[in-house]
Amino acid sequence: MIEVIKEKCTGCKICQKSCPFQAIEVIEKLAVINENCTLCGACLDSCPFKAILITKKTETTINKEEYKGVWVFAEQRENKISPVVFELLGKGRELAKKRGSKLTAVLLGHFTEEGIESCPPLVACGVGGEGGGITDELIHCGADEVIVVNHELLTNFSDLPYADAMQILVEKYKPEIILAGATHIGRSFIARVAVKIHTGLTADCTGLDIDEETGNLLQTRPAFGGNIMATILTPNHRPQMATVRHKVMVPFPKDKNRKGNVIIEEIDFVSKNYKTAFHSTKKDNTNKVNLADANLVISGGRGMKEPKNFAILHELADALDGAVGASRAAVDSEWIPYPHQVGQTGKTVCPKVYIACGISGAIQHLAGMQSAEYIIAINKDKDAPIFKVADLGIVGDLFEVLPKLLKRLEIK
Repeated sequence: MIEVIKEKCTGCKICQKSCPFQAIEVIEKLAVINENCTLCGACLDSCPFKAILITKKTETTINKEEYKGVWVFAEQRENKISPVVFELLGKGRELAKKRGSKLTAVLLGHFTEEGIESCPPLVACGVGGEGGGITDELIHCGADEVIVVNHELLTNFSDLPYADAMQILVEKYKPEIILAGATHIGRSFIARVAVKIHTGLTADCTGLDIDEETGNLLQTRPAFGGNIMATILTPNHRPQMATVRHKVMVPFPKDKNRKGNVIIEEIDFVSKNYKTAFHSTKKDNTNKVNLADANLVISGGRGMKEPKNFAILHELADALDGAVGASRAAVDSEWIPYPHQVGQTGKTVCPKVYIACGISGAIQHLAGMQSAEYIIAINKDKDAPIFKVADLGIVGDLFEVLPKLLKRLEIK
């Protein structure tokens, strides 16, 4: 921060002449600093009247040894755990082992006794066996303990109370690493948490590991449109936070004999006086099969030409028990709703078979589907980039190819 002390400034213009960035003007015998200022300090040294003051925020140091453990935000909707959580628990187990620490699942919501194990605070529940609670499921899938905040204000997701709850827990327990899914919920509130606790956050990671020398979390994500992979560190702050897309990590094998602890935390939300409230949820019913979970995805791009042509993709998807996806170009043209978008700014899918129809294969789209086991591409342009990643390429008009496929499947 830089400021001019009006009582000392004489408008002599010495600071203006010394500034290498033309960031100072003298208006009515008073120096005025503009947006070109870089806080280089040249004016500070040149001013004979000490009329310029630069204040820099000092870096606060933390004792990183106080921060222990790996946390996974156990996202849930209507008391059902989001699939990405199980992938995070798998990666979390690996990271916790390398750090010699516990893996904790953090569960926020409003639960009945049927939805969650009823356990006293800080007491081992002996969770294991056949149990049916949400906490059972999280422990069976890798968590050593589950921290639960059970409050009616958390019945439906709202980013402000969720962020406050996580902030309070972090300040109490001091985890070293926090992982969350790069979902609508995760993206909405976890950045608020990072700001509140003054740490960094790496979004949409595709790889996570531990630096053996420093113990820092290596957070790898695509950058510059997917042209390079950047590895990001948070060396001076804790916790280290990252969001991860669905279908990029391997879940921990479920073990119903695993045991763990459940900790119930009570948080006072009354004093927060939130200005927003949950209104309603509208579910997307255009896909009969969840796009991220489908074993077969058939996607359309700009080559579909108009929205009514997506009907043939839906017909194929219904016949093959698959889901319909789309490129960003198709979504931006309003031919199909955004929940169908596959790619860097949409969903990441990892089906057994991915069929790309009329999709050129921009790198942003490839980032969301190239991990599919088998890729089939249909495009009139034999030089389309999609053919470079396809296992089977069909050069032809999709409006001729798809009807033949429907006929072969005896749909028509």
